[in-house]
Parts: sequence; structure tokens; C-alpha cells
Amino acid sequence: MIFSRRRFLGGVAAGAGALVATPAQGASHLHFAGHPGRIGLLHDTTLCVGCRSCEVACKQVNSLPPLVRPADDKSVFDKKRRPSDKSYTVVNRYRAGAGKTPAVYRKHQCMHCNEPCCASVCFVKAFSKTPEGPVLYDPSVCVGCRYCMTACPYNALSYEYDKLWDPRVVRCTMCYPRIKQGKAPACSTVCPMGAITYGRRDELLQVARNRIDRRPNRYVNHIFGEHEFGGTSWLFLSGVPFKELDLHEGASHTPLPELSKSFLSVVPLVLTIWPGLLLGIYAFSKRKEKLSQAELEQTVARVLAEADEQTKKKLAAAAQRAGKDKERAVALAVKKALAEAEATAKEADKEDPK
Repeated sequence: MIFSRRRFLGGVAAGAGALVATPAQGASHLHFAGHPGRIGLLHDTTLCVGCRSCEVACKQVNSLPPLVRPADDKSVFDKKRRPSDKSYTVVNRYRAGAGKTPAVYRKHQCMHCNEPCCASVCFVKAFSKTPEGPVLYDPSVCVGCRYCMTACPYNALSYEYDKLWDPRVVRCTMCYPRIKQGKAPACSTVCPMGAITYGRRDELLQVARNRIDRRPNRYVNHIFGEHEFGGTSWLFLSGVPFKELDLHEGASHTPLPELSKSFLSVVPLVLTIWPGLLLGIYAFSKRKEKLSQAELEQTVARVLAEADEQTKKKLAAAAQRAGKDKERAVALAVKKALAEAEATAKEADKEDPK
């Protein structure tokens, strides 16, 4: 069956019509305060020494390639890094130490927002927020549009560009499989300085406030992630302004999906035609792959059948030739025997004439 351009465009139109009939997820967004009792992590950057033990642990539990440079190689901090498909979390240095002033480091990974923008822009709903806190991703429904990567305000999502057939959007999962087993995320269990604390988010907020109250000269009087963009599961304490840590100082407390609501309402073409077009292109490419595979299998079967038929013909011809050769051999043998018998008779007549 040929997947024609007309059928493809018809599918696009149908997809667009279905999306028109259904209110956009972003446009109907309501503020969500978060699941009660959800868990989170607190990173106290005043305690972090840049040992990168968290990077090593993350790679081990997620079966990722080992560190390119040893953990104690400080040259890795010469430039800022971001999470990738080979490293779900990275530690960056934002201020070098001088004299008695220590260097400042921050761990960078998916923030697992209370209201994740990646989920709100995903029209196939590949992302979902769990009651425990982590944001999960389903690669089986992802169409590879990568809207989520563009929407993430923390640049925490990456894409497996080197995988041609089944690339995924990848990022920190907050060790959700470990959480389901009653374990803590790997990064929090290996930090030698206690810079990463795991627990219930409401309790972590209280821990952070207590530290600020006890040592006001050590900390900026703010817990980053408590309210920014609706709040996150990762929380941060700092002794320097958060803008120096590439965190959005003064960011809106309004969730990003809610901020995008008015924008989404005035671009129905993006909400309807474009997602439908992407779905159509995706379906078209998948159909072409299936057709190509089917055609390949049919071609192989045909070639094998033809080869089998040719083999049978060759065997029959060989048998026929063999039969004819046998007949010729018998005829020659008979002829030879008759000639020999005739010759013998002639010799006998010469020796005994009548």
C-alpha cells in the first residue's frame, strides 16, 4: 500500500481538527501547589567543595559512561558545563577561591518543578509529575520535537543525538527507581560534606530556614526553589547572590505554564496545526520505515524463491545431462563390445578356414 501525500495531509488535518476540538493543556492550566508529603533535595552551596562525587554516583546508578576527566581534575571547572545525555548532573565552579574565601560550586540537574513546563508544552504528554516529586518521561510516546528542551528555564534536558533510531530526551530522574525502593538518590548518599540533603520537601524548607536563622552572615536570606516558577523539588542555599550561580534571581513565583497561558491562547496555529503537522510527519516517517522494511522482506523472499527455482532447474538439467551421458556411455560400451566380438570372430575365421 502506498502512503500518499493526500493521505498524509488528510492525517495532518484530522490531527489538527482533534487538537482544535480539545482545549490546550497550557490554556486550561490552573495553579497546582504540589502533592502533600512529596520529597526533595536541598543543596547547600556553602558546603560544596566541588569533589564531583555526586557526578560519579549519578553515572554509576544510571549506567552512564565514566568521567572523562578524574574527579580531582580541577581543570574541568575552566568552563561552564550543562547536563548532557552522558552526564545527567554536573558541578560547576562559579567563583574561584581567594585567600580565606572558598570557591563556590553548584550542582546542576533537572529541578523537578512542582508544575513542570516541559510537561505543559508536550502535546503527546511524554512527561508526568509523580506524587513523590520526580518528573518522569515516557520515550515510547515522544515524537522528538524537543519543545521541552526549549521550554525548560534551567537548561537541564538533553537529547541523544547520536542515537539514530530511538533517541530520547534525558535528564536527572531524581533516582526515582531508588526512591520507590525506599532509598535516597545516589548523589545525596555520597556527598562527603553533607552538602546534599534528601527528605520531605516541607522538612527541607524548615532545615534551610533554620540554617539561615542560625548563621545569617553565611547565607543569602532566601531559599531558591521554594517559590520560583511555582517551586521545585531541588532547593538551594547560597552565600552569594543566586544570579552568580546562574539561577534566576527574582524569578516570578507564577508557574511557567500559567505565564504561557495568554501566549498560547493567541497562537492557535501553533497549538493546532503545528502539533498535528509534527504528528503527521512522525506517522509518515514511521510508515515509510515500515513500508521499506516490508519491501525489503518481500525482495529477499522473492530473491530466495528465484534462487531456489534456479537451483531446481540447474539440478534437473544436471540430472538430464547425467542421464544422457549414461546412455551415451552404455551405447559406446555396447558398440565397443560388438566391435571387439566382430574382430574376435574374424581372427577365428582366419585361423580355422572351412
